[in-house]
Amino acid sequence: MERQEGMDKPVIVTVDDDPGVSRAVARDLRRRYGHDYRIVRAETAKDGIDAVREMRLRGDEVAAILADYRMPQMNGVEFLEAAMDLYPYARRVLLTAYADTQAAIQAINVVDLDHYLLKPWDPPEEKFYPVIDGQLDAWQRTDRRERSELRVVGDRWSAPSYKVRDFLARNHVPYQWLLASEPEGAQLVKAAGDGCHLPLVVKADGTVLEAPDQATLAAAVGLSTTPATDFYDLIVVGGGPAGLGAAVYGASEGLKTVLVEAYSSGGQAGQSSRIENYLGFPDGVSGQQLADRARRQALKFGAELLTPRKVNSLEARGQARVVGFKDGGEIAAHAVILATGVTYRRLEAPGLDDFVGRGVYYGAALTEAPWCKNTEVFVVGAANSAGQAAVYLSAYASKVHLLVRGDGLEKSMSHYLIEQIAALPNIEVHLQTQVVGASGDGHLERLRLSTKGEEHEVDAQWLFVFIGAEPYTSWLGETIERDARGFVLTGPDLVQGGRRPRNWPLRREPYYLETNVPGVLAAGDVRAESIKRVASAVGEGAMAVALVHRYLEKQ
Repeated sequence: MERQEGMDKPVIVTVDDDPGVSRAVARDLRRRYGHDYRIVRAETAKDGIDAVREMRLRGDEVAAILADYRMPQMNGVEFLEAAMDLYPYARRVLLTAYADTQAAIQAINVVDLDHYLLKPWDPPEEKFYPVIDGQLDAWQRTDRRERSELRVVGDRWSAPSYKVRDFLARNHVPYQWLLASEPEGAQLVKAAGDGCHLPLVVKADGTVLEAPDQATLAAAVGLSTTPATDFYDLIVVGGGPAGLGAAVYGASEGLKTVLVEAYSSGGQAGQSSRIENYLGFPDGVSGQQLADRARRQALKFGAELLTPRKVNSLEARGQARVVGFKDGGEIAAHAVILATGVTYRRLEAPGLDDFVGRGVYYGAALTEAPWCKNTEVFVVGAANSAGQAAVYLSAYASKVHLLVRGDGLEKSMSHYLIEQIAALPNIEVHLQTQVVGASGDGHLERLRLSTKGEEHEVDAQWLFVFIGAEPYTSWLGETIERDARGFVLTGPDLVQGGRRPRNWPLRREPYYLETNVPGVLAAGDVRAESIKRVASAVGEGAMAVALVHRYLEKQ
C-alpha cells in the first residue's frame, strides 16, 4: 500500500488489483489533486479496507473512494459497501470495464453509488477529471459534522409514528427509530413519565417532544419557516422539480426569491427510489438525491426556502401579488409561480382509509422498505412511479405484486422500467386487477382483489398506492382559472373559443405558462395539459422565470 505526505489533508482512496492500473489511477489523481488531497493507493481489497479502518481510527477525512469492480477477494461494490459504514459521506466511484457496465448499473441501489467510470479514460482531462471534480465539489458542500441523531420512539403500526418518520426522512433529518415495546424505547417512554403520548421525539440535548405536530417538529430540527422579509421579487409556491427549478433560475438571475413548500422539497419525484431517464445521470439518481442537490443549489444562489409552510390564499393588490399563510401572516412579490404539483388519488375501496400509515401508503414511503424484508408487497399503479417502487421494493420483499387496472403497462410506463420488471423474478404483474376491500386488526392484514371481475382475498401487510393525480389548487379559490379537474389553465388554454381570460387586463393574449392573472404563472404537474415528467417540470420552472423577467420589464 502506498501513501503520500500531508497527513492533515483529506484523503482520496483508490483500490485496484491490477498494479499497472492502480499506479495509473494514483498518478492521474496526484497530478490534479495532490496539492489539496492525500492519495492512498491499495492493490488488494483487504489492504484497502485495512487502510480505511486505520484512517477512521486516526480521525482522517476521506473525500472519495475509487474501487475497481473486478477484484478477487471482494468486488468493488462489496468494498464500497464496507467502506460506506466507516465513511458514509465519502463519494463512491466504481471503476469498471465496458463489459461490466450492466452489473455496475444494477449495483447502484445496493451501495448508493455516486458514479461509475469506464476504463480506460484517456485523456483524463476529458473523461476522468470532470467526474472527480464533481464528486469532490459535492463532498466539500456536504455537511459532514458528526451529530447525535434524534431518537423517535413509537409503535410499529402507528400512523402518527409513520408521519413523524416520513417527515424527517423526506427533509433529510437523520434519526434513530426505536420501538416502544423494545428495551431502549421502553426506557425512554418510562423516562418521559406516565401518560406520555407517542410518538416521542428525543433530541440530542434530552428535550422530549410528545406526539409533536408538523410545525413543532420542524422548529425542533431547525427547518426554516419564517420569511426574512415581507416583499420579494418572486414567490415560488411548491418545492417539487418545477418549484426547485424556478427557485434556482430565479435566484441565479438576480431575483429576490422565496420558495414556500408545505411538506418537503422534491414533491412526488422526491419519493422516487431511482430515476434513470433524467438527462445527465447515466447511473440514475434517487428522487431524494435530486431534490437535495436542487435545494442546495437554490440556497447557493441566495434563494430563501420555507419548509414546511402552507399557503391558503393568493390575491392581486395593485402591482403586488400577495400569498397568505394558513397559520397566519402573508408575503408579497412582484410575481408568483405556482408549482404545487399533484398528490396521489385515494383508493375508495372499503376499509383502506382505516389503515393509512398502518400498512397502506400513498407514495413510495421509503422509510418502510426495510420492514418489508421477506414479505409479500402489493403495489397499485401502472405509471413510472409505481414501476420504480416495484423495482426498489423487490430488493427487500420476497415477492412484489404489481396491480394494474388496465390490460398492460405499455401506454403509461417507460420501456426501460417494463424491461426491468420483466427481468426480476420476484415481481408479478396482475393485469385488470383492482383493490376492492381491506381488513385487519390494528393494521392491514388482508386485501380483497378483483381480477377480471372475479373477487378473491389475499394475506397482505403492505400496500403502496400510485394512482391518479389530484392537483393541490383548492386554496386558489376564484382567483385563478382551472379546468374541471382543478388543474391551472395557462396560455392558449385560457383563450380557447376566442374568450378573454377572466381578470386579464392586457391587450395581448397570455403567454405559455401565464395564468389569467398577470404576474402569476404555473409550472409543472399543476398546470393543465403539462407533460408529467421530472425533466419537463424543471424546464417549465426555468421557462416561467424567463416569463417573469419579461413581465417585470413591462411594469
